[in-house]
Amino acid sequence: MELIVEHYATATVIRVNATRIDAPTALQFKEDMRSLTGRGEGRFILDLKQVTFIDSSGLGAVVASMKQMRPGQSLELACLQPIVDKVFRLTRMDTIFAIHNDADQIVAPDRN
Repeated sequence: MELIVEHYATATVIRVNATRIDAPTALQFKEDMRSLTGRGEGRFILDLKQVTFIDSSGLGAVVASMKQMRPGQSLELACLQPIVDKVFRLTRMDTIFAIHNDADQIVAPDRN
């Protein structure tokens, strides 16, 4: 699984370049997120636009990524596909994470 990082003044966007976050990929995802968020401060936006499937292991890895944030850091989600969005809502994780429709809109002022 590849995570693509883009730094902006208002946030760091981490784009998941994979269609699944599941048992076979969850551990590596969690470790990669720890490595990426350990180097920065502020808001991190996890762009899940390409992710069409997430299982309980994947959900756990996303939650673990949020829990490993240090003071002054936050993890927000963006671009959830309908099935992934349903998983977050059914598990009530939508009450834990800020969820945005579009990661690019969050950082739009930085692009000018």
